[in-house]
Amino acid sequence: MIQIKPLLLCGLLIYYDVYVNENFEPSAMQLRERDALPNATTYTISELAREFDVTTRAIRFYENRGLLNPRREGQKRIYSRRDRTRLKLTLRGKRLGMTLAEIKEVFDLYDSAHGEERQLARYLEILEEKRQLFLQQRQDLEDALGELEDSMGRCRRILDSKHRREGVGG
Repeated sequence: MIQIKPLLLCGLLIYYDVYVNENFEPSAMQLRERDALPNATTYTISELAREFDVTTRAIRFYENRGLLNPRREGQKRIYSRRDRTRLKLTLRGKRLGMTLAEIKEVFDLYDSAHGEERQLARYLEILEEKRQLFLQQRQDLEDALGELEDSMGRCRRILDSKHRREGVGG
């Protein structure tokens, strides 16, 4: 039997298929999420690259970092829905400023026994760290903009002063 297990990352609730005992009954929400997944259960590297607008090289890089784990048929990589989900979450995590190591850490916590609570706690820590970093960057940008505007004001005053002198003296 396939159980649909939730994974929360970057504000996106995704369900992985995992094999469990026959007594599992998915909730209505889990069934809706499962049914919303594409019909294809496997993907080629080219299909994923097109869908997420990334290069095949980037996908192979994520694979080398342990974020994706496609099966192989000879030289051909076959990606599962789980790999597709992990790629989507990896790209979202990167947009939020997470490092690949942080993303992998969250994935690894998810994959461990009783990992959901630990995963959420660690994910919250990472998000708070990113929030603090972004707040500091925003302050740095505001400071730099203030200095830029001060310099622009000084330049305008000097130019205005020169124009007035040239107009008076001419």
